[in-house]
Amino acid sequence: MGATVDIDIGGTFTDCVVVADGRMVRQKTPTTRYNLSVGFRRAIEGAAHELDLSLEELLAQVDVIRYSTTLAMNTLIERSGPKLGLITTAGYEHTMLIGRARQWADGLHPTEIKNMSRIRKPAPLIPFEMTVGVRERLDCFGHVIIPLSKDDVREKLQILVDRGAKGFVVSLLWSFLNPTHEQLVRDVIEEEYPDRYLGNLPIMLSSEVQPKWHEYPRTNVTILNAYLQTEMTAQLSGLAEELRERGYQRPLTIINNVGGMAKVARTRAVDTYGAGPVAGLFGAGFLSRLYGFEKVIVSDMGGTSFDFGLVTGGEPSFYRDWPVIDRWATESSMIEVSTIGAGGGSIAWLNETMGNRLEVGPRSAGSNPGPACYDLGGTQPTVTDADVVLGYLNPANFLGGKIQLNRDRAIEAIGSIAGPLGMTVEEAAAAIRKVVYANMASVIAKEILLKGHDPKAFVLFAYGGAGPTHCCHYAAHLRIGKIVTFPYASVFCALGGSTMDLCHVYEKSRHIVLFSPKLPGGFLADCTPFNNIVAELKESAFRDMASEGFRPDQVNFSLDLEMRYGFQLNTTRISSPVVRLSDREDAVALFEAFNAQYKRRYGEISATPEAGVNIESYYLIARVLLAKPALPVHELGAGDAYAALCGHRRAYWPESAGFAPTHVYDAEALRAGNVISGPAIVEARDTTYVVPPGWRYAIDRYFNGIIERV
Repeated sequence: MGATVDIDIGGTFTDCVVVADGRMVRQKTPTTRYNLSVGFRRAIEGAAHELDLSLEELLAQVDVIRYSTTLAMNTLIERSGPKLGLITTAGYEHTMLIGRARQWADGLHPTEIKNMSRIRKPAPLIPFEMTVGVRERLDCFGHVIIPLSKDDVREKLQILVDRGAKGFVVSLLWSFLNPTHEQLVRDVIEEEYPDRYLGNLPIMLSSEVQPKWHEYPRTNVTILNAYLQTEMTAQLSGLAEELRERGYQRPLTIINNVGGMAKVARTRAVDTYGAGPVAGLFGAGFLSRLYGFEKVIVSDMGGTSFDFGLVTGGEPSFYRDWPVIDRWATESSMIEVSTIGAGGGSIAWLNETMGNRLEVGPRSAGSNPGPACYDLGGTQPTVTDADVVLGYLNPANFLGGKIQLNRDRAIEAIGSIAGPLGMTVEEAAAAIRKVVYANMASVIAKEILLKGHDPKAFVLFAYGGAGPTHCCHYAAHLRIGKIVTFPYASVFCALGGSTMDLCHVYEKSRHIVLFSPKLPGGFLADCTPFNNIVAELKESAFRDMASEGFRPDQVNFSLDLEMRYGFQLNTTRISSPVVRLSDREDAVALFEAFNAQYKRRYGEISATPEAGVNIESYYLIARVLLAKPALPVHELGAGDAYAALCGHRRAYWPESAGFAPTHVYDAEALRAGNVISGPAIVEARDTTYVVPPGWRYAIDRYFNGIIERV
């Protein structure tokens, strides 16, 4: 196999991992928000230089470039998408304005939700004046009640075009059961504005983007996909063209948030949102299988945010119950990774409405101007400034010396909140870190407990540029005694992409009664409707996989289902024990799997099978298994790490209630088998490992760092 390139674009840094000729090199460059491809190119150029190759020489031998991007996130933050028109069923034009009862809080940070007097509903991506209703109606079985009039569509279409529409979203009632009316609307648009005209406009149908029930989230997903498509197409096609000109001859592969990757041409724009942390979660799953860990908390602390998720049984096994993209509920299949504003660049501030209470995040200084210590114009205190003040970070050796930190600027910034709090600068810096750890631990504990687990039963994986610096302290809040860190911690999500498979998820909503006391024998007798839906989804999967160059026998399928008791409001997603139902025995197995999952989640006495069990939505997951990287194994040597000792400096340890002389080690000089007792600091070129008193840091045979309580 030739070389591989994995890129992860974060809010502060762009991470790159290149494997070529048996060597792994990694690069971090500042994220260029004005044009993400600039940071992308600089990262690969830096890796090529480290390999003593030109960019063209490296790209000529690359087999695959895997890319996770924040393009979708940036487009939504900046609201820079095109002006779209929405065509819906007459009488339902206000659906997106009304939303759901909780629409006002979707996507908000808990701190913002508490301040209810200031909360406002999100401004719609498609304003009401760009929404029209066409006269048509299907019933809840997909039967036509009122036929669609082409003349009515033309009239409403002209209104949208006259108001400046640059694309169309079509979302009609019950179209997921019968898409003919949506397809007819598209036919009319293409007749009026064919692709040979400059006025040709993109069209998105909800029945194709997400053929599921609940018109509000279904329409949201379709709008988001249309809103993100134009800018992503422009930037990614430009990037792909530049790569081809430099010698890369293969398709650009995009990481998605459903747990896999695919060619750009086979990826929905909406599926790229938040894909970087998902790649990290799959990398953690790969390593948890390697170590044999059953339960792992995966934490990624970068410059802008703190992401975390759970791996159980070696797999990221949880999908988001209420998936929200920006401020919009979607019901999409998104691997669950939770995010809070608690990165190295998170800004500390005083909440005057709460009596000058110290808060940290969710606002971030980003990469430009960045924390005050970057000396690029930032003046607000951040977590990184606190780390510098307390002696954890070496101002002369941050990112291997690429960035020189200004300690005086950090002291000045922290001082702006120390004074009002009546604290010294050092006390305020320690308080900032304490608040951050409490925020991290509380949200992690809540998620774990809601899923029926005990945090103490988990091992913690800590990565991200700031993860190893802070992991021992937020692990202590969770009473976790074992942490695994990695020499590639700061680029872990980029490397995680190399452990993922090619994956697509196909969704469809259909109501089928699996079990009811009213049915003869209790269980579904005719399995044909269930199997027909699966067969239809498989057909789509085979078609897409063939376009990516894979045979049907290379595709592996699994099936998730959304099910509920009777007519409960909410559904529960389960992994089906079978992909198709062959007989009553399979139906019983599915019934029992749902009952077991429901009890695990809500308690033994919560199950009510006597109310009946219904299937509501289908998720067919199609995977092509790809080769995984092989981690080098090192022979364990002596425990003495004296050869790596490179100096001492004073650092603040809450455990000792003050500053103390602290050993500093060079990570590059450590060897497998070395053991370091805290307090200690280990400096790598792209992160810093902080080992408090009462903890021990050991290098294992994979050259990963195992941190344990003594």
